[in-house]
Parts: sequence; C-alpha cells; structure tokens
Amino acid sequence: MSKALSSLEIAQKAKPIQIFEIAHRAGLRLDEIESYGNFKAKVSLSVLERLSSRPNGKLICITGMTPTKEGDGKTSTSIGLTQALGLLKKKVMLCLREPSLAPIFGFKGGATGGGYSLVLPMADINLHFTGDIHAVEIAHNLLTAVVENHLHHGNALNIDKEHIFWRRAMDIPDRQLREVIVGLAKASKLSKHRTGFDITAASEVMGCLSLCDSVNSLKQKLGKISAALTIEGGLVTAKDLKAAGAMALLLKDAIKPNLVQTLEGQPVFMHTGPFANVSHGNNSLVSTMMALKLANYVVTESGFATELGMEKFFDIVCREGELKPSAVVIVVSIKALKAHAGENIAMKKFSDVFKDGFANVDRHVKNVRAFGIEPVIAINRFPQDTDEEVRAAREHWQSENIECAVSDAVRVGGEGAVELAQKVLKVITEKSAKFKYFYELSMSPEEKIHKLACDLYGASGVVYLDQAKADLEMIHRLKLGGLPVNMAKTPYSLSDNSHIKGAPTGWKLKVRGVRPYTGAGFLVALAGKMNLMPGLPDKPMLEQMDLTDEGEPKGLF
Repeated sequence: MSKALSSLEIAQKAKPIQIFEIAHRAGLRLDEIESYGNFKAKVSLSVLERLSSRPNGKLICITGMTPTKEGDGKTSTSIGLTQALGLLKKKVMLCLREPSLAPIFGFKGGATGGGYSLVLPMADINLHFTGDIHAVEIAHNLLTAVVENHLHHGNALNIDKEHIFWRRAMDIPDRQLREVIVGLAKASKLSKHRTGFDITAASEVMGCLSLCDSVNSLKQKLGKISAALTIEGGLVTAKDLKAAGAMALLLKDAIKPNLVQTLEGQPVFMHTGPFANVSHGNNSLVSTMMALKLANYVVTESGFATELGMEKFFDIVCREGELKPSAVVIVVSIKALKAHAGENIAMKKFSDVFKDGFANVDRHVKNVRAFGIEPVIAINRFPQDTDEEVRAAREHWQSENIECAVSDAVRVGGEGAVELAQKVLKVITEKSAKFKYFYELSMSPEEKIHKLACDLYGASGVVYLDQAKADLEMIHRLKLGGLPVNMAKTPYSLSDNSHIKGAPTGWKLKVRGVRPYTGAGFLVALAGKMNLMPGLPDKPMLEQMDLTDEGEPKGLF
C-alpha cells in the first residue's frame, strides 16, 4: 500500500487556478483586485460600495466542541463544506482568518486545512502571506514608541507612568517576553518601568483592523485606542499622541481582504487573524460583509468553541456589522469526545467512553440555541476512527433529534462533505434562525461577565481579584461599561481551568483583570491563568520545518 500524501505534498501537487479566474468566479472585476503573484490578490474596498444594494447571502458559522490541543478539524470542515456546496452548484464563498506563526511553529503546524480539504497557496498563507500580520505588529509597536518618545520629550500630556496600558506585540511565541523591564538605556530620560509583549493576534490594532468596514472607520478606531491614563485619571489616546494617521498608513494594504482559493476552486477571503482565546477570534468584518454581497452562501469559521469564537462572533462582530447568521455547524471529533473521558479511558466500557464528551457537546448545542439558531453536528472523521465509534456518536445526536453528518472531506475533498452540506441547507430552509444577542450592551460589565460565566460556561459565580476590581472601578469612572465583553480564557475547558473536562458545574470563574480596548470597542476580561503571549511546547512543530535545496518548504503540516 502506498503511503498517503501529506497535506503539504497534496498542495504542492495541486494545479491552482489563476487568481484572475477565481476573482471572476467570485463576481469581482479586474480593476477591483491587485494580484500578489499568480494565486493571491488584495481586493479593493470599493466592492462594498458597488454591491451595496445587493441583498446578503446566508451566513453559516463553523464552531466546535471544546477542542484538543492538536485541533479537531474546524478549518478542514469549513473548507470541505464550502467545496461540497460548490459541488451542489451553490454560489459559495469561504471566509477564514490568516494564520498566526504562533500555532504554526508551536502545536499545530500549518493552518490551511488538511488532506483534500485545503486552501491554496498553502505554504505562502502559512508563512508571511501578504504581510498583514507584520503590518499590524509594526503599527502596534509604532504607538509604543510614540508613547515612550512622548515621555522622553517632556510628557506634555501628563501621562501617569504607572498607568500605561499599551504594551508591545510580536507574532513569535516567546514566553520570556510576557513581562519585561525597559528604561535601562543610558540615553533614556525615563526611569525603569515594567511592560511586556502580547502575541500580535491579541493586539488591539488587530481588533481595530478586524472590525472596521472602511478606511475612515479604521482611522476612527485607531484614534480611540487608549494607551495610558493621565495623572488626573483621564484617557490618553492614539489621537492625542498624533499617532493614528501614521498607524493607518502602515495598514493601508492590510485593510484589504486577501483572495485565495480552495483546492477545488471556490473563492476564499482570508483576512486578519485574532485568536478566540485572547481576542474575538474571527476573520475581518469587511471580508464577511463583502462575501455576503458576492455569494448566496458564506461559510466562516470562529476560533475554538461556542463559548469563545462563536459567542464573540455573534456578540461583537455581528453586532458591529449588523449581520444575522442563518446556521451553525458544531464540529466534533472522536478523539475530542474521548479526551473528556479522562486518563483512565482504557479502563472504561465502550458505552461510557463518550459520556463526558457527549455532555460537553450537549452544552455547546445549548449555547448555540441560546442565540436562536438550531445547530448541525459535523463529525470530522479521522483515519483512526472506527465504524463503531462513528456510529455511536451519530446515533447519540440522532436520538436527540439534532441534524448530524459525518464529514470525510480531509480524505476525499468536497464529496466527503456533501451530506453535511445537505443537512445545513435543510436546517436553513426548515428551521429558520431567530438570531438574538446573548446580552444587552446596557448591562454592566459585571452583569455581562456573570451571564457569560453562568449561562454559557456553566459556572456558579464569578470571583474578581484585586486588579480586576481596580480595573472595573476605572471602567465605570470612565463610563466605558457599555462596551461588549471579550473574555480571554483557556479554550481547552468550558471552565477557566484547562484540566477540567466535560461540562463542569459548581465552579467559579476567576477574573484577574479587565483591559479597556476603546479603539476596537470591547473590554478584555482576563480569566484564570490565561495570558496574551503563548509559549512554544517541548517539541514545537518548527523542528520539522525546513527549506529544501530546490527552495521548496518542508514540514508545514
């Protein structure tokens, strides 16, 4: 038996379509795209104006159960569903986030799908792509330099050095940079002070870019970024520091969505890359809005599970863009179901192995329904899954009268997700969504956090540590309580403790800090031990990566 090809080998053997043809298939004009080689392009924001009177297509959100660290196939399922809808002759587009280098070099390797459910050009996307994330990083660090320079040259705005919010950003996961001390240079007029680095995907600049819908709205959001407090307790913004214009200039190309393609030739917008555990975890609002005007069906993936990426997509992104999703797909895997059985899985009867995993998925089903949408379960099949395991999983949700399909898109492409596509179309037609937000903006930050913790995560209450109490006092004083809440918590548990599996109850969410992202327009609540700069694992994926003598990438998943 011949060895199965790796995802990278499949991508390298593929014959992608020229990007101008992909643009034509999407309904874009040649003067609306700017090619980056043969298979990538930037798309002009003028498309939104041209198509403003066209009705929106149906929006399909892909989310998941509480995942394993290696991933369970949400991206592959999103691509497979898009390819399947294409096979069913539907006008469809896919919207995905741009990969951060942190998971690519760390746990997961590549981030463009797998097997025959891929986005091309795979290697380019997984590395520098069109430079958007680098532009975000530079724009972020420009504001850092401006803050420090302002202090060096006299501090005319009377910035309180003890209350500087703005840190630094970098896309390489380096845990040693989470907390650093600056001001050691002899030429510096500043006293030493503490700061640190966050991963670029968590940058508020990324949040601003992801949630804007025009150059003007980007500039407005950047200008509202709060970098520090004055000694009198007022906010110091990027506009006050006269940095917003230069930051916008650095993002002049990054604001444009990137056009690429699936392995089977469907158009894909891949744009911006916020993580769902530390930011809102979805592709750009502008790319989703554009896709909804171009296609009858738009598939988009939210990071991690329903309580993270999906909730933030609905309560932050959809609220910002006044979008109304039509369907939700919850991706599950046999390995994730087993992961909730604990370490002694070999000692358990087969009938008990999935018990806690089913409880976890059932909580996620409940979460989807809380937004007025009926979900579809997609069992993403892996090669090691047995027929008995897949049958047991499918029968569980069929007994609950939940539409369920097995996706084999990784092995065979769009054909392997046709059943899933049919189930999704059935739910859109027969169980019309009655979409609603999970909370009202008029609620206080404490009320929003409590509702998320207790009604979505399953907690019995919330505990605020001293820093969080001080942060909330400041937020109330500055009248920022009307902003939505963006929870930063572990994605590997419904709780704030990554080791607690299943659907836990009787625990309390610990909030240790609340940061105001006044530019992006949300409050970031830091829960449990979650931090905004990841680290590399003991054996990072980068150890397998190389460049061949022929100049071809190697080891990218």
